[in-house]
Amino acid sequence: MQLGWARAGKMRLVLLTLALCSSLEGRENSFTINSIHMESLPGWIVPNGWNVTLQCIVDISTTSQVKPQHELLFYKDDVLFYNVSSMESTESYFIPQARVYDSGTYKCTVILNNKEKTTAEFQLSVKGVPSPRVTVDKKEAIEGGIVTVNCSVPEEKPPIHFTIEKFELNTKSIKLKKEKTSRSQNFLILEFPVEEQDHILVFRCQARIISGIHVETSELTRSDLVTVRTSFSIPKFYISPAGVITEGDQLHIRCTIQVTHLAMESPEIIIQKDKAIVANSRHSNEAVYSVMAMVEHNGNYTCKVESSRIAKVSSIVVNITELFSKPKLESSSTRLDQGESLNLSCSIPGAPPVNFTIQKGDTIVSHTPNFTKIASAWDSGTYTCTGAIGKVVKTSSPVQITVCEMLSTPKISHDAKSEIIKGQTIEISCQSINGTSPISYHLLKVNNILESRTTNSNDPVVFKDNPTKDTEYQCIADNCHSHIEMFSNVLRVKVIAPVDEVTLSILLNNMVESGEDITLRCSVNEGSGPITYRFYREKENKHFYQTTVNDTEVFWSKTQASKEQEGQYYCIAFNRANRAKHFPQSNVLTVRVFLAPWKKGLIAVVVIGVIIAALIVGAKCYFLRKAKAKQMPVEMSRTAAPLLNSNEMSDPNTEVNSHYGYNDDVGNHAMKPTNENKEPLTSDVEYTEVEVTPAEPHRALGTKGTETVYSEIRKACPDFVENRYSRTEGSLDGT
Repeated sequence: MQLGWARAGKMRLVLLTLALCSSLEGRENSFTINSIHMESLPGWIVPNGWNVTLQCIVDISTTSQVKPQHELLFYKDDVLFYNVSSMESTESYFIPQARVYDSGTYKCTVILNNKEKTTAEFQLSVKGVPSPRVTVDKKEAIEGGIVTVNCSVPEEKPPIHFTIEKFELNTKSIKLKKEKTSRSQNFLILEFPVEEQDHILVFRCQARIISGIHVETSELTRSDLVTVRTSFSIPKFYISPAGVITEGDQLHIRCTIQVTHLAMESPEIIIQKDKAIVANSRHSNEAVYSVMAMVEHNGNYTCKVESSRIAKVSSIVVNITELFSKPKLESSSTRLDQGESLNLSCSIPGAPPVNFTIQKGDTIVSHTPNFTKIASAWDSGTYTCTGAIGKVVKTSSPVQITVCEMLSTPKISHDAKSEIIKGQTIEISCQSINGTSPISYHLLKVNNILESRTTNSNDPVVFKDNPTKDTEYQCIADNCHSHIEMFSNVLRVKVIAPVDEVTLSILLNNMVESGEDITLRCSVNEGSGPITYRFYREKENKHFYQTTVNDTEVFWSKTQASKEQEGQYYCIAFNRANRAKHFPQSNVLTVRVFLAPWKKGLIAVVVIGVIIAALIVGAKCYFLRKAKAKQMPVEMSRTAAPLLNSNEMSDPNTEVNSHYGYNDDVGNHAMKPTNENKEPLTSDVEYTEVEVTPAEPHRALGTKGTETVYSEIRKACPDFVENRYSRTEGSLDGT
């Protein structure tokens, strides 16, 4: 045993050495892949179940004497499913009994070191699908039961689309067909109901498999036969009494069936007249409908037996002879006023003696065919009459009698506990306490219908309105009574309009002459009295005048206006309908006060008088100066020392200085003119020559002789300032 292992080890070493040498030779030698090709045996299109061999043929050239080892890869739909390493030029892949799922696109690739080459793609198509196998879970079924059918294709792989058909043996019509795709299994199980008309059933199955863009379909395969047993028989009717049935006879309608022992559950038996169920039975083989025969029991009766999915039906017609016809109730009128006569009569034409009763609802009011009384509101209701012969009682059609009570005078009122402000909603209530309903109410507003309402009780009806001014409302009530409509009293509603659009104006003109009267007018566009007016001056927070009146305008006057009344004015107005602190304000009005013309004239006269007085005073001063000027020579002759230099004169004798023109006060003796234009004055000049005696020696400056002094006097108009100056001519040395 150990020797064998040793020999095996040596063989592996040799093979490994050979492989290594071969690899080294491959690296050193040159090679190329000439071609690669793929083939399918027996072909690329084969019937389902045939064996298929896929071959990959490679042509490789090399400089080595030993063929290189290469790798072959087989792909189906771009998915690798087989690979092999080989030194042979042809490698194969065997597919035993090819099925539809083997169909697809095939190719192979050769890899030699870093070189690779792939064949073109080839389409393998496997035609046909094996016949499916069909089995049923039972060979005998009961009506209303279920048959489970299993259809499979064991040789194929999902997804497979199955079609299973149910049909009756020896017929070509398909009773039920179901189709479904099994995506995870190669079989499908479906349930088929067993119906009433089924007798011997056969099921067929067909399989479809999608291969690329093609669909392969199998042949139809039939299942074993399934025999159907009835669970219960078709129902039968039994009617008694047999023959002619007259009203008053006891009618029995019986429906029976037979149930097999294989039935899973007891069916329900239902007897219907038209669509109304009149009798039914469970856990029994029959249902019975028993009633005293009346003509209304004539008609078609149906017996329906139902159990799970099975329903069997049969019908019969029942005829009943009428004993007497239905009574007829008549009334003199169906709508009566309270106090009128109510007359009811009941009759059956051509009938034998019948016992009559007249009823109001469930209360019998008469045992005779006629009923009469004075109608009251309580007599309103539904009346019927019945006629009876033995046990046969027939009732007339109902007659609705309405006795109408006259309405009481409607009352009208509104909900306002205080005054109504313009635009607010007011609720007006109308009510007639007595009277038969329904009652129709109409609300009049100033003789026009505002709204109408109808009520089925004597409760008040409420209308809503938004009055904008004083308005009158009235209610009209009406019901079924023949009396004319009832009118309520007139409801007068006072509406308070808030003050709106305040305007301030002045009478005559806003330019007021001093001493005249100022009259301001504050008015409102709308507003209910009393209205409070307030007058203000601009920039004064407190009003200077307030009054409350029932008018839409008010006046304020000031007699003998002065400059103090000049300014800007405005007013506000409000009443009890205006919200506090939101009182409307007027425009701002500017008033100006100016002096009267006569006052202006008086002031001018006074000014002119003052000017004239000033001129007179000035003229007087002027003439006084002139007189003084003429007296100066005489006074100068009395002076001992001559005037040499004004700066050397130490005697402050204003008179001497004035004569020599050295005193500045000369100008102070002149009247200043009142003319504001201060234009140059034109005047006449008068000269006066005065001889001055030489001064005393001690006052002289070393000059001798006489001086000639010229005095120039300008004659001016009284309105201008006197302009006078003196000029001295001569020399101090007497030349």
